[in-house]
Amino acid sequence: MALTPDDVVTKQFQHVRFKEGFDPDEVDDFLDEIVVEWRKALAENEQLKAKIAELESGAAPSTETAAATVAEPEPTPAPAAAPAPAAAAPEGAAASAGIIELAQRLHDEHVAEGVAQRDKLISEAQTQAATIVSEAETRGREEMEKLERERAGLESRITELRNFERDYRAQLRGYIEGKLRDLETTGTSSGSTPVSAIGL
Repeated sequence: MALTPDDVVTKQFQHVRFKEGFDPDEVDDFLDEIVVEWRKALAENEQLKAKIAELESGAAPSTETAAATVAEPEPTPAPAAAPAPAAAAPEGAAASAGIIELAQRLHDEHVAEGVAQRDKLISEAQTQAATIVSEAETRGREEMEKLERERAGLESRITELRNFERDYRAQLRGYIEGKLRDLETTGTSSGSTPVSAIGL
């Protein structure tokens, strides 16, 4: 399907999600210039085609007339004039092809720049994600080491408290047992003394 200037005017491009890219107004203005030049080239092409058709249709009767009446040698200027429009027609086609090539090159540059920008953004995002993961892992290790140190300290403190409790119980038991022995000793020694002597 041939590309027309109206196709260029009505073409809609998708917006880039991460970045705008080129200024849309500047691109639209440039495409408008392309369309104007393209329409001029197409109009010139149509005019040249019409001239060629006119010259070809005008050349045929004059040659027939020359064959009928040999005295008039006028068909010779018509073929001489025909190569000039034929040469101009390729120039119009070349101009159209040049405009299309320019638009294609501009499109390819925009696509290449978009791909490069996309790759750059993906690379930056991956680097940032790797940095965040690395920092999180480092903080996690530091927190685990801190918790391990705190747990070791608490276990050491618990061991100290258990030893203190055991020693305290042993001392308390020894003290109570000593008091009980003293009480028994006092009870037996006071058991031989009469109650009246105690003063009751």
